[in-house]
Amino acid sequence: MLIKSGLGTGAWDALFYGLFDLIGLTVGSWIFIVGVLLMIINSFMLRARIDYSAVITIFLIGVFIDFWLLVVFPNFEITSTVMSYVLLTIGITAMGSGIGMYLQFNFAKNPIDNLMLAVNYRTGWSLAVSKSSLEILVMIIAFLIGGPIGIGTIIIAFGIGPIVQFFFKRFEKVKTILVHGRQVPQNM
Repeated sequence: MLIKSGLGTGAWDALFYGLFDLIGLTVGSWIFIVGVLLMIINSFMLRARIDYSAVITIFLIGVFIDFWLLVVFPNFEITSTVMSYVLLTIGITAMGSGIGMYLQFNFAKNPIDNLMLAVNYRTGWSLAVSKSSLEILVMIIAFLIGGPIGIGTIIIAFGIGPIVQFFFKRFEKVKTILVHGRQVPQNM
C-alpha cells in the first residue's frame, strides 16, 4: 500500500528501490542482501550471535514484495489523491501495528526491526526515537542514491516510531491477558 500510494515509500523501501535503479536486481533481492548485512551489524551491536532465523524473515519479505510488485500489481496506478492518502494511512497503521505485535509476541525479527532494538539497547532511547532516527538516516541515504522520496517517506520516517511504540504497548497488554488469562494490575 505504501509503495503503490505514489506518495513516496518508506525509507527502507526507498533505499531498496534506489539500489534497484542504481545497480539492478529486484527490490526483493535488495531486501535480502541488505538484510544479511544488517544481521551482521545487529550481531555486533547486540553482542550476540547472528540471528539466523532472520534469514527466513527477509527471504519471505523479499519474495512477497517481488510477488506483489511484479505479479499482482505490475500496472496498478492510483488516480485519486484522496485514495493515495487513504492507502498511505492504512499502510502506515498496518505496518506500525504489525511491527508492534510481532515484536511483542517474539516472532523472528526482521533485521530492520532488530536494528531498531539494537539501537534501543545501545543508546537507551525509546523504541519511537530509535525507529524514527534510523528511518531518517536511511531516508537521507535513499535520497542520495536516487530512491523515490516523497511526502509519504517523510511522514513514515517521523511517524512510524511513535506508531510502533503505541502498538507495542497495546499488544503488551494483550499478551499479558493471553498469558495470565486476565488483566494484571499495573504495579506488578
